Amino acid sequence: MNSIKNAITVYCASSANVDGAFFAAARELGTLIARSGHPLVTGAGNRGLMGEINDACLEAGGTAVGVIPRFMVEHGWQHDRLSQLIVTPDMHVRKEKMAQMACAAIALPGGCGTFEELLEIITWRQLGLFDGNVVILNTSGYYDPLLEMLQKAHDMNFMRPADRPLWLVADTPLQALCLALD
Repeated sequence: MNSIKNAITVYCASSANVDGAFFAAARELGTLIARSGHPLVTGAGNRGLMGEINDACLEAGGTAVGVIPRFMVEHGWQHDRLSQLIVTPDMHVRKEKMAQMACAAIALPGGCGTFEELLEIITWRQLGLFDGNVVILNTSGYYDPLLEMLQKAHDMNFMRPADRPLWLVADTPLQALCLALD
């Protein structure tokens, strides 16, 4: 197991075909994380928002750690300039390592993989398996439908009231980092 325990894990898209506003938010967050002194942990991708946040963190002098399953390395999907690359046997171990290293998790916009990671870390927080803050960076209202669904689940008693929120919502990268570290 890696010794980092104060990292900020970021879940995000590897797609490069998204609006520039999402890239700008990823770049800003990567720079802010670097300046905070916390290591950045991502899924080690070299494209899309994942590549952008890794590049920004590294360019700002930060530490960018990538955790990636072996099959993705075999496809050449890993970022080749990371501070550290951790190769895992599978996706399950990848997600576990990313959570173990984190003091907080932030979700940028993404697709099915990002949704799955976000909902899993929220579930882990609910079960007491993860005690860091989970922040949803709702750039351009991207997560509005998911937030509505989560509220509906709560309103219809599919989720129990918690002493503190299972997730926090931010509109800007700076707000996301502040909430993550609060």
